[in-house]
Amino acid sequence: MNSQRTEVIYGLHAVRALLTRHPERVAHVYLQQGRHDARADEIEQLARAAGRDVTRVDARQLQARLGEAVHQGIVAEVAPLAAWSEEQLLEAVTASAQPLLLALDGVQDPHNLGACLRTADACGVLAVIVPRDRAAPLNATARKVAAGAAESTPVVTVTNLARTLALLKGAGLWIAGADAQATLPAHEVDLTGPRVLVMGAEGSGLRQLTRRHCDWLVRLPNLGAVQSLNVSVATGMLLYEALRQRGAPA
Repeated sequence: MNSQRTEVIYGLHAVRALLTRHPERVAHVYLQQGRHDARADEIEQLARAAGRDVTRVDARQLQARLGEAVHQGIVAEVAPLAAWSEEQLLEAVTASAQPLLLALDGVQDPHNLGACLRTADACGVLAVIVPRDRAAPLNATARKVAAGAAESTPVVTVTNLARTLALLKGAGLWIAGADAQATLPAHEVDLTGPRVLVMGAEGSGLRQLTRRHCDWLVRLPNLGAVQSLNVSVATGMLLYEALRQRGAPA
């Protein structure tokens, strides 16, 4: 496999999503020899219909390239998707009537990043904002967990998250940060207008500088003995609360 100027994505849903939405970005598709089920055949048909090269390879070649990753025998080399800049984000926010953004304050597990992207896509989030340092990269693991959402929901990588939040506030957005110790329940906050939902890092939560830029700190319902939720689970709960308030159809 040639990885020059390309990145690798793997897994049925991630590869299918890219072939369906942005086939021009796919350089090559690799299918494991012996896999001829309906889903693998669909991937091959999509790739050939788009004029993409398809190669059948031995399972050992995939393992040598991807290690123990659960690739499902489906791998693609793709042109990297350029992250949005702050300027592009502000332009998109200005053009949207009720933008909903998700900011992840130092989420470090790529599995959590991928899960957050998948939920963000389902909830119509305009973009996901992540800091450049001390945060999970949008790598092949995150893309697989995202199941194609990384190809439909823009990611904005910023040098200074607090500065970006300040810019968004200046553009008219209100910011709600999730905090397990907050006194204000999420359902009592108006999440229907231009909003940014901010989730903290695994374990440590929101940083103090991030907190100072939040208009509200909100908590999610928790009736159990465990004090906090996994960040991707909490992200889903808060996003769906916003979706509920916005009157999303069933």
